[in-house]
Amino acid sequence: MKARETLLLRKVLLAHRPALPARTVRPFASAKQFKHDAPWLMSGSGSDHDQDSASVPVVANLINGRFQLPKTFGPGSSSKIPVIDPSSNVVLSHIYDDHDPSTAPSSSSAPSQSGDLQAAIASAKEAFPSWSNTPVQSRQRLLADFAHLLHEKHVREEIAYWITLEQGKTMGDAMGDVWRGLEVVEAAGRAGRDMLGDSLQNLANGLDTISYRVPLGVCAGIAPFNFPAMIPLWMFPLAIATGNTYVLKPTEKAPSASLLLAKHLHDLGLPPGVLNIVQGAKSTVDGILTHPDIRAISFVGSNRAGEYIHDVGSRHGKRVQANLGAKNHATVMMSDADRDSTVKAVVGAAFGAAGQRCMALSVLILVGDLEESRSWMEQLVEEAKKLKVGNGFVDGVDVGPLISKDAKTRAETIIQQSIDQGATCMLDGRGTVVEGYEMGNFLAPTIISLNQHQHYITHSTDSAAEPLSNPAYTEEIFAPVLTILSVPTLEDAISITNDNPYGNGCAIFTSSGGAARKFQYEIQAGQVGINVPIPVPLPFFSFTGNKGSIRGDVNFYGQSGVQFFTQLKTVTSNWQYRKGGDLGGVTMPVLGKK
Repeated sequence: MKARETLLLRKVLLAHRPALPARTVRPFASAKQFKHDAPWLMSGSGSDHDQDSASVPVVANLINGRFQLPKTFGPGSSSKIPVIDPSSNVVLSHIYDDHDPSTAPSSSSAPSQSGDLQAAIASAKEAFPSWSNTPVQSRQRLLADFAHLLHEKHVREEIAYWITLEQGKTMGDAMGDVWRGLEVVEAAGRAGRDMLGDSLQNLANGLDTISYRVPLGVCAGIAPFNFPAMIPLWMFPLAIATGNTYVLKPTEKAPSASLLLAKHLHDLGLPPGVLNIVQGAKSTVDGILTHPDIRAISFVGSNRAGEYIHDVGSRHGKRVQANLGAKNHATVMMSDADRDSTVKAVVGAAFGAAGQRCMALSVLILVGDLEESRSWMEQLVEEAKKLKVGNGFVDGVDVGPLISKDAKTRAETIIQQSIDQGATCMLDGRGTVVEGYEMGNFLAPTIISLNQHQHYITHSTDSAAEPLSNPAYTEEIFAPVLTILSVPTLEDAISITNDNPYGNGCAIFTSSGGAARKFQYEIQAGQVGINVPIPVPLPFFSFTGNKGSIRGDVNFYGQSGVQFFTQLKTVTSNWQYRKGGDLGGVTMPVLGKK
């Protein structure tokens, strides 16, 4: 039977399950403005709502298997947050934060049970006993079906559509966003292998010990804007594969991809309550951090938010895994690197996704002759000029907009500050206007050199006026901005990279095995590419950023991910064949001693 026919048959067989969505409100009346149906976009049912509710939809929550309007939706609500197309700054929809002062971390009272977040957590808690008791192979099969569905190109294209519309990245990049998440779903479909425990028999006469991994309970995820599909797929598939239930807070800037993914999973038969999605901002986050029924929290985002989430969540007894900021360095051995291929790789890694990746290449260190480094910079500038900036739906566009006006303003401010402090702007992307999208948040590729007066930068620089204190180097700009340094030796490149407080990733481009091996063993960053510009591991492994790029000590996905979402239970049993055996006394038991 063909794959599509199999999925259609499965949907018929599962028709008795609660359908999505089960609306108590009417769907958004102007949904035809979107290319695809969006059952999570709703409008109010009465005239007492905001005047713009008829023209701008409200993003629903998904609680207990149903799309529902947020309880904070209503006239004059202070919790309304716009979802904006970054290519035009047109408002697409609104989300509503689950604003409840009693969920603030400073509150001494228990969280209120009246909000959407509380309802989602209660639903997940109620679903946990049944779901955790579901055989692991049944959970794996559901995720295998989910992965199979995501392999359908038209399914991925629909998810990518919402990513491009709300987040701005090109359709090609959005398709890659979905695909890299799909690979984690495939790995989650084999989670049972990594849940295996240990055993040892006959520790004493008739005494055996076994250990196995069991789910934690209700877990939660707080996702960033830059990967609206991939990062949620790093989180909830592995959590539910290992028997947990889940509450996801997607990014308030691009929520639709998560909701569509959840809809697909429910259509395949995921029981209500196993996966819940609640919109919101800081109030919702604070509720997650403090609620006593949340056992573990996953986060990807900025350092400021991640440090807060880790500190508050840990203080309230949660497991927390948090991936934070980065300043990823690439070292080029100019004397032996494949020049043309390296230049193209660097430009793609620096400016793809408008530089809004935690593994974007933001610093390039050229090693070798200073005159040759100028030639490399000129070639990099010419290659970057070839990239087309524009709306992500337009064919041929390479670089989309930044996520917001504030992000664009911040990046342009840092560029100017770096110039004011002595940097040379070799390619200035400020002031870019895209025809037909004049109000968009566009910043074209920008290249900044920190080699003042054409001098080398060496590891020994420590004055506040020296290049390595320039904001183009110290700040995570999160924009299509590449900062270039020229150094005389590989040792200088390694020392500079290691001195940077971040440790997400790095790369070296060389044809020298000796140089590559030295770099590999001496560099401190957690993910190293050798002639690979963005060395993000496939989910057979784990995402292993370190230093200032992570809080917590358990990584995302792979075997580490399974360990994060499970805990060990150890059982020691004493089975005597004959009665009258020694079952212990008042002294400390010492096993195996005659």
